[in-house]
Amino acid sequence: MLDFPVADPWWIKTSFGDGIALLSEPHVHPLLRCNVWHVVGRATDLVIDTSLGLAPLREWVTRADAHGILAVATHSHSDHVGGMHEFEHRAAHRSEETVMREPVVSWLDTNVYDDTVLGPYRDAGYDIPAVFIDAVPPRGVAATVVTSGPAPLTRLVDHGDVIDLGDRTFEVLHLPGHSPGSIGLWESTTGTLFSGDAAYNGPLLDRLAGASIDDYITSLELLRELPVTIVHGGHETSFGRQRLVEICDHYLRRWHSQ
Repeated sequence: MLDFPVADPWWIKTSFGDGIALLSEPHVHPLLRCNVWHVVGRATDLVIDTSLGLAPLREWVTRADAHGILAVATHSHSDHVGGMHEFEHRAAHRSEETVMREPVVSWLDTNVYDDTVLGPYRDAGYDIPAVFIDAVPPRGVAATVVTSGPAPLTRLVDHGDVIDLGDRTFEVLHLPGHSPGSIGLWESTTGTLFSGDAAYNGPLLDRLAGASIDDYITSLELLRELPVTIVHGGHETSFGRQRLVEICDHYLRRWHSQ
């Protein structure tokens, strides 16, 4: 068992209004601190990404009057899918199907990660600790290797598919680059985008296994033209259209100049 202080509660839930709430793990380093988004719907609720699986998540998003929950993974990296097995209904892009059939293994020891992961965060001024957590949930964490799942998908989605919550709908945007099956969820009526790791307010990682810079360029060119009002990313804070354009332009200038 890791010898860290116990944080209770482990999850912090913040309302953004319009039926949207953020669940966050403040004692996880930002590199692995996945934003978990809960969207309330009339027919079903939506949970977007499920973090590392260090502490139970489902009880934090279960409502007495909800008709069900669909958990959607924006991609299959372990910091986004550790809690997917808690949910009966699970969706992701078809490119992630095979990975989701396997147990989810997350490493909390930073020595496991090479410079393709840690380098962009160091360059951006983040401190990189020896372990990616500074506390443990009430049930503890046994070791720096955490295993959960597997969580085979019950629904496969692709670009242009629609996720219908009964009173609001989200269009699936296939946004490869960070991973082959990265997706975003776009609600055109409100200008709300859940972007996963395709675009967030921090260092974008494009040198991971399965990543593609060419695909990333195409995805960010698509996102740059989207008339967003608010972007809820897979990590860090939410932001508006101006910041999205800045993120896209910074990345596109970097690679178009080479």
